[in-house]
Amino acid sequence: MPQRGVPEGRDPAQGEHRDRMDFKDYYEALGVKKNASQADIKRAFRKLARKHHPDVNPGDLAAERRFKDANEANEVLSDPEKRRKYDELGANWRQYEQAGAGGGSPFGRTWSGGGRGGTRTMTPEEAEEIFGGGAPFSDFFNTFFSGGAGRGGPQRPVARRGRDLEHPVTLTLEEIAAGASRRLGLEGASGAQHVEVKIPAGVADGSRVRVAGRGEPGTGGAPAGDLFLKVGQAAHPTFTRRGADLHVDVSVGLTLAVLGGRVSVPRLGGTPLTLKIPPGTQGSQVFRLKGHGLPVSGRSSQTGDLYATVKVLIPRDLTPAQREQFEAFAAIDRDTDRSAD
Repeated sequence: MPQRGVPEGRDPAQGEHRDRMDFKDYYEALGVKKNASQADIKRAFRKLARKHHPDVNPGDLAAERRFKDANEANEVLSDPEKRRKYDELGANWRQYEQAGAGGGSPFGRTWSGGGRGGTRTMTPEEAEEIFGGGAPFSDFFNTFFSGGAGRGGPQRPVARRGRDLEHPVTLTLEEIAAGASRRLGLEGASGAQHVEVKIPAGVADGSRVRVAGRGEPGTGGAPAGDLFLKVGQAAHPTFTRRGADLHVDVSVGLTLAVLGGRVSVPRLGGTPLTLKIPPGTQGSQVFRLKGHGLPVSGRSSQTGDLYATVKVLIPRDLTPAQREQFEAFAAIDRDTDRSAD
């Protein structure tokens, strides 16, 4: 518990207050020995990353802290040059403490790592995406391994690309067939702004349309993020969609199905088509009308097809004349069955 009137992390026994910094045991963070091989470090990091990843432990602050510690430890120990300097620092940590944590490295300068090897470490930008902007690495790491000026010294602005934004849009089948536009009102650092977005024809339900540079602004001169429109498709009363193909049910009378003939088929955004069906057409039989579906996204010369599924209508109430004809047909049918025997 810090003494009253003394900021936490300060040493009241010193004539001048100084920052205190704890040594970070990266081997302990990964659960490996100091003589662990690069393969051992890689395996240990992967195991901890899978166990404590924020996607697996949403809202668990302890798991988040363990994940950050493992990520930071791997950033140092998976790089042979950083690991060598870390081991040297560990052996001289008391010398550093006596020199004063704000007084610079006992080796004359802060360390910045060489090439990265071994296991894939999450970058500060990726960590910020997950943790919402909190510092992804400790002051200990920033002082000795990030190339910065250390705790309490002047900090260079960190160049970070702006976050991507996502905005849902709902399109009708007619808009998907023809292409559409949306005027969106976005809130940015400079206030509200309106963006006119063109949505290409044939976009799939659930797809994302990218609008470059319309996300949140970057920092330190880095570019802005992108805006993604997540496309949702409104239900249609007549057609269902499967990729670029459209499907529609067509009701056909019993006599037309038996004798054959022509039937009208709805067409999206146009006049109905005429379909010729052969005699003896069965219920649920499907007919393909080529080229009357949706445009194929990104391929302006290709179009899906329209599939018409026949639904044969059985009459419910017969007139006396119709019943007489059906009974005559049934008699003929029975005679045909007997002759076949």
